Amino acid sequence: MDRGLVEQAVQGDRDAFVALAGAAYNRLIGIARLILRDEDAAADAAQEALTSAWLHIRSVRDPDRFDAWLNRLTVHASYREARRRRHRVIEVQVMNVDLADARDAVAAVDARDQLERAFRRLQPQQRAVLVVHHFLQLSDIEAAAVLGVPVGTLKSRLSRATQALRAALEADGRTPGLAAEVPA
Repeated sequence: MDRGLVEQAVQGDRDAFVALAGAAYNRLIGIARLILRDEDAAADAAQEALTSAWLHIRSVRDPDRFDAWLNRLTVHASYREARRRRHRVIEVQVMNVDLADARDAVAAVDARDQLERAFRRLQPQQRAVLVVHHFLQLSDIEAAAVLGVPVGTLKSRLSRATQALRAALEADGRTPGLAAEVPA
């Protein structure tokens, strides 16, 4: 993040804001995708966050905190998008896998699929706290600032989200018909 670009954007320089948005876009899409688990919803949330950022750019008081502010806008835009799309059908996207070693590849795909199913069972707020902590790798103080909660609240939400993820993984393992059998 370039402090000078942020200062120019705060003064109303559109080109500076476009440069900042371009540099942050992939990160914002990544955050939203992990929270929402839907490519289209993630794009909508990232776009909403950037629109909100442009509309409220003059509220940035500390240019060094611009990225954290943009992350927070993305998390909240993801929450709103999740509420809008609550009753949508979940689409499964199959990815091509190079099967150099079939057993390891199948096990890796199975593990990733289990984690994906468990992650989808979580509420968007639970996914958000896990994303901010593990994906963005922010400190507790920074993660709390992004989510707009006190540090203690962040820690308790992180603990509950981790417990919920473990419970969802265990429930998925016990559900008959979901475990795929791999021929030996």
